[in-house]
Amino acid sequence: MTEQGMGGRPAPDPVSVLRGHRASVADICFHSSNSILFSGSTDGELRIWNTVQHRTVSSSWVHSAAHGVLCVAASPILGDNKVISQGRDGTVKCWDFEGGGLSRTPLLTIKTNSYHFCKLSIAKSPSEAVKHDDREVKEIVDDMQREEQGDQHTNSTRSKGKELSEGPKYVAIAGEQSSMVEIWDVNTAERIMQLPHSSGSLSNQTPNQRGMCLAVQAFLPSESQGLLSVMAGYEDGSVAWWDLRNPGIPLTSAKFHSEPVLSLCIDGSCKGGLSGAADEKILMFALDHSTGSCLISKEIALERPGIAGISIRPDEKIAATAGWDQRVRIYNYRKGKPLAILKYHHATCNAVSFSADCKLLASASEDTTVALWELYPPRT
Repeated sequence: MTEQGMGGRPAPDPVSVLRGHRASVADICFHSSNSILFSGSTDGELRIWNTVQHRTVSSSWVHSAAHGVLCVAASPILGDNKVISQGRDGTVKCWDFEGGGLSRTPLLTIKTNSYHFCKLSIAKSPSEAVKHDDREVKEIVDDMQREEQGDQHTNSTRSKGKELSEGPKYVAIAGEQSSMVEIWDVNTAERIMQLPHSSGSLSNQTPNQRGMCLAVQAFLPSESQGLLSVMAGYEDGSVAWWDLRNPGIPLTSAKFHSEPVLSLCIDGSCKGGLSGAADEKILMFALDHSTGSCLISKEIALERPGIAGISIRPDEKIAATAGWDQRVRIYNYRKGKPLAILKYHHATCNAVSFSADCKLLASASEDTTVALWELYPPRT
């Protein structure tokens, strides 16, 4: 399927453009319940926006200007008043934003020593599977840590007197070794696993043919009793599906793209998703949890290469992509049908994000702006 045939009604203009950043906006993320949007830029600034009044609530410098912000992430798993920033300085920081402004110091700083362009992923789950079987996860993790014989990878600092809420909060990130995926518990600042994981001295003897990991999505499918899975996209164009229960090899791996995979998004039901790359196509895929297979359901051809970001709306009706060609593309997620091309930005689009109530789409660009869009509103 190509992009042609997107005709019909003209594409809408943004309902608002949020200006204030002085550098490329690398990432954006809506709050899970409030009318708040987080944005991070390449000069190290994190802004909190009110999406009703279209104004800045607060601005903080959370990473050095030399390294900048790579990713901002919020999730109900973290708690209502927490946001994570990831810098290209090898750190991940968790912040409190009660009262609208960001805490003066982070609640937690994890020194991952990962210097790369891969955005972290907070584990997402179907709402009914948020807290399944943490004990089984812990048992697997304990086994791995025993094998590593006291490799205490807890390079972190925690603000005194401040604790994150109880329970493990997993994030996936491209590792210190760029071809590996690491799983960290934000609650304890511990690295609990590497993928692939090999015991003993063999782990460094097998070169990874996939190249650097450039995109990750962590999720907790209900079919696996909430046990963590990770989709990872690599430099050679391949996508691998990892299961924590068998960390030595992926459940399945396939070369989806001819160029490096740049973006992945798993849908809210954890049954499928989309991948984008430096080539000229977007792939829709379905996850078969009973067989551990990942099946391509549709290939969408692009006129121009480069998909830097993907977001699937929580109701799973539409999806959006952020393109190198300055365009935001909207698709019917269930059918893969192109719906609209949004033309506002004047430089590469870096990220897109839907609000939890499905009413807003935000797009972030190297042109230093964040655009807010109202598209195909959900039926109430």
